[in-house]
Amino acid sequence: MWNDKKKAITFSYDDGVTQDIRLISLFNKYGLKATFNLNSEKLGHGGKLIRDGVEIDHNNVHAEDVRHVYAGHEIAAHTLTHPTLTALTDDTEIIRQVEEDRLKLSELAGYEVVGFAYPGGGINHSPRIAELLRQHTGVKYARTTDSNHAFELSNNLYQFSPSVYHHKEMDYMFRLAEEFLAMDTDRPQLLYIWGHAYEFDIRNDWDRFEEFCQMISSRSDIFYGTNKEVLL
Repeated sequence: MWNDKKKAITFSYDDGVTQDIRLISLFNKYGLKATFNLNSEKLGHGGKLIRDGVEIDHNNVHAEDVRHVYAGHEIAAHTLTHPTLTALTDDTEIIRQVEEDRLKLSELAGYEVVGFAYPGGGINHSPRIAELLRQHTGVKYARTTDSNHAFELSNNLYQFSPSVYHHKEMDYMFRLAEEFLAMDTDRPQLLYIWGHAYEFDIRNDWDRFEEFCQMISSRSDIFYGTNKEVLL
């Protein structure tokens, strides 16, 4: 597993925003891999977003740029238009939002997209929705937004939790990574970081995140992969 290594690190970033370009340059600089979860019907849209009282750019990558921007990393689905799936009562619409997004992104990416991240915060997933994805879409794994602060691999790939959320938990992310780096284990362990690239603009955390990337990189005992590579 993971080229016979017992530890792996992966990243997952949502919404397909133009800040992904700067983030990918950091990942490439330090040999890290990530998965980017896109809303195909929002590609090319632009605007502003207020987060934590700060106005920031929220512009989506254009469809024609998707293959180039995310080259070397993984593209995954995030629904067509970013609804909170638990607010939808129509199973057919849930399936459409996920599967049509997956198929459109597969065409843009040039390979079959098999990953998914649940959109929205709070209660954005359920066993019922997970079963719809398993039975009626081509999705092979689906990530929640519920950080578990742990490294164990989940038995449920359709409703699994990441380790840590970089924006709200950046200080904790460093501490968790230090624990992970020092760990000696005889069973597979995964450090899974998630977030949105535009969040680095809120407090100008880019330099600090680069420190994190440098800290975790170039370890001979760690496999660095996309979500698909570490989960499947």
